[in-house]
Amino acid sequence: MVRTCSHPVKSKLKSHHRNLLTVGARNFLTRKHFFACRRGFKTLGGYRQHRNAIHIEPPRPTRPRQHPFINDEIAPEEMPQGTYFTYHPVLDGTLCDAEGFDLPPDKPPDQPPDQPPNHPSHPEHDTWHPFPSHSHFELADFIFRRNQMPAKQIDDLMQVLAHFDETHSHPPFNSDTHLYDSIDSISSHDVQWQSLSLQHPDFEILQNDPDAAPWKRVEYDVWYHDPRELLRNQLSNPEFAGGIDYAPQQVFGEQGQWVWTDLMTGNLAWGQCNTLADDPDCHGAMFVLVILGSDKTTVSVATGQNDYYPLYISAGNLHNNIRCAHRESVSLVGFLSIPKTERGHNGSKEFRNFRCHLFHASLRAILESFHNNVKCADSHYQRAVYGLGPYIADYPEQLLLSCIVQNWCPCGTADPKNLDGTQCGRRSHLHTRTLKQGFSALDMWFGWGIIDDILSFTAYFPRADIHELLAPDILHQIIKGTFKDHLVKWVDEYLVITYGEAQAQLIWADIDHHIAVVPSFPGDDSKALMKVFLPAIAGHVPDKMVQAISAFLDFCYIVRRSSLDEGVRPNGISLPRQHSLCHYRHLIQQFGAPNGLCSSLTESKHCKAVKEPWRRSSGYLALGQMLVTNQCLDKLAQFWAEKFAAGLLSQPLLPTNIIAVDSDSISDLDDENCRDDGDLADAFVDEEDKPEVIVQLAKTPVLHHPTQLQAIGQLIGVLNFHDLMDVSLCPDFNGRVHVFSSAVASFYAPSDICGVNGMLRHIIRSTPTWCNGPARHDCVFVEHDPTLQGFKSLYVAQVILFFSFYFWGVDYPCALVRWFETIGDQPHPNTEFDANGQRLISVIHLDTILRPAHLIPVYGNDYIDHDMQHSDSLLAFVAFYVNKFSDYHAFEIAF
Repeated sequence: MVRTCSHPVKSKLKSHHRNLLTVGARNFLTRKHFFACRRGFKTLGGYRQHRNAIHIEPPRPTRPRQHPFINDEIAPEEMPQGTYFTYHPVLDGTLCDAEGFDLPPDKPPDQPPDQPPNHPSHPEHDTWHPFPSHSHFELADFIFRRNQMPAKQIDDLMQVLAHFDETHSHPPFNSDTHLYDSIDSISSHDVQWQSLSLQHPDFEILQNDPDAAPWKRVEYDVWYHDPRELLRNQLSNPEFAGGIDYAPQQVFGEQGQWVWTDLMTGNLAWGQCNTLADDPDCHGAMFVLVILGSDKTTVSVATGQNDYYPLYISAGNLHNNIRCAHRESVSLVGFLSIPKTERGHNGSKEFRNFRCHLFHASLRAILESFHNNVKCADSHYQRAVYGLGPYIADYPEQLLLSCIVQNWCPCGTADPKNLDGTQCGRRSHLHTRTLKQGFSALDMWFGWGIIDDILSFTAYFPRADIHELLAPDILHQIIKGTFKDHLVKWVDEYLVITYGEAQAQLIWADIDHHIAVVPSFPGDDSKALMKVFLPAIAGHVPDKMVQAISAFLDFCYIVRRSSLDEGVRPNGISLPRQHSLCHYRHLIQQFGAPNGLCSSLTESKHCKAVKEPWRRSSGYLALGQMLVTNQCLDKLAQFWAEKFAAGLLSQPLLPTNIIAVDSDSISDLDDENCRDDGDLADAFVDEEDKPEVIVQLAKTPVLHHPTQLQAIGQLIGVLNFHDLMDVSLCPDFNGRVHVFSSAVASFYAPSDICGVNGMLRHIIRSTPTWCNGPARHDCVFVEHDPTLQGFKSLYVAQVILFFSFYFWGVDYPCALVRWFETIGDQPHPNTEFDANGQRLISVIHLDTILRPAHLIPVYGNDYIDHDMQHSDSLLAFVAFYVNKFSDYHAFEIAF
């Protein structure tokens, strides 16, 4: 809100209202090439403070230098030193024009060819068509995509807007139908829904036979988008510029070890390009790996078993951090059909085989459209060669995809009774075809675990074998399957066998209480069982059992790192009864780091593509309504990306009395001519400052709090607070001190679920009461010696108070902390948590804080008081574990 009053005000309300009516044009400090930050600033200092706190350039890891392709004939002494990468020498993504002819590397993108008058890129085309103006588009996007407003409420809103002023002007949209029609009229990059019908081979004969099984007399509809067009839209999305690999690459670390990060750094992409290199027509092409994923989901049980079978697609050229941040990097391809029948037929072998045939026939039909030529995010054209890449699926889905029997491995031929045995090989389509020539269907089922007379859809595509393309499933097989369904159950069985059912229940009650009193953690405070399980069971189960679970948790966190090299577990990892882990080493080498291929991607996509559109439908024949909703969402997203690329969204919507000023020319501005509205919105990236960690105090200090050191010390119970100040820095300081209840730590954490650029933000709280409850004083990591590795380079402290003060014109943001003394310099041998003991109190500068830390008490062997709360833990116990499992970034720095 604009503030213009500079004289004493008797009636704040009246004066404020009058000034709003008479205000003139004001400067709005913004950035012309970034639309998202809608803040303005009264002073240049306010702008800079906001920029440093919010507009943080994510610190990208140092990119290895490019090196020409190295063949095997180069002598070892001629090998490059340090980190480097090399592109594939043949399929290197050479730039071309729209006709497919090669262009020089430094040539700017060609202008798009002539378009019809209704195309947005046509010179005579209305800029915001089909919307009358920028504001109409923003309103439509807000109502339909962000707010998901029901039709009746849209009509009510338009009626209110029509009478908002005395002129009774027309509303932005006449009705909900007008708004929907405007969105439907978006034609640019529109990918229409298509359908195909599949049926039983004897459908024509049996459709009029009342004695035939019902499922044989039904046509099954499959609705889908052209997957080629979806990938074209992904690769041409300007938001992804700089986050796309146009050619496979091999990355090597400081010691010459192989490094795997994104999918295009894996052996799969490089190997397929080696095969394609034999075809001269493929030279210089861009190789596009197609990532697929499917997972049946239920949207409602109470009103009937409403199941849907969505199929998703993503371009493997996108970096993992972009795919994990969602945006438009994962697209809904379509909905597969789910055959249903009566209970008497549901378990028949014939019906099961038909469902499998229908599934693979649908995928074959949907994926037939791939061909050459694609436009990329940097507006250049490149010839594209497509290849099927990893398929994201859980174990039941993997069996369906590979046509393998339950309890068998879809990748290897090991006996289900000894999956980790050494006498096994890898499955392949060639192996399956060979077995079919010499064995009966019964022998195939029981001897090899293969379902006869069905071949996977990948058998009909070049360079594709489903047994080599099944992505590692961290969420279902490792976290939910191994940890929850096996290891937790293992602990439960041990307690029952050792102590009996009654005593085991008492021990579990104590373990539950251990988890309940774990201190709060900044960020994701879900207290997920994996984060807190080890300290909770320590003392109740043998040390070797704790060590086994600790080793498994190490694997879970290592495998989620954004990059992996040959130095990570060089001898591999193998745990009994967890067969899927045996394939991870090979799969990482093939596909790169698994965190960009986790089934959590499809799980989260369900919400936007299936569950939310279903809730917006009437519930009756909902699929058609869901298709329309998804198409409208896609149209809005593509329209937004197109206008963003054209620079039409480079400035926010502003009132007529506000003038947008480019922040790059702010040196010429009068500092008093810019407003300050105090909204912490999304922000742009500062080009110069690229810190890895930024910790900023809250914007507003605590109101009605003492501002003198002595009074503050008496209030918090630290009577020597004044003495703890650095006397060499400010020997005679007696000024005002501002106290804050929190600080914000922003740091680069690409292994965690974060933004596109890998930034993660946690709020560190230090307040005498939290949510009208007890006090909350979070813990932090403080940098000790950056030359050391792991926890040896860190201190741990609890924040008692955040404060700042001015001295000789300099602002000093500080924290009063209570130190924890490290017990040893190695993790605990059982839990692999670092332990801390007694602590002292001192004042530190905010710049020394690295990020939040999470401590869990060492509970010991005795049962704890049931009246204890989580807010008491940091004071009630004398020793603590430093929880490296609080998130993936903590695991990487506190080992």
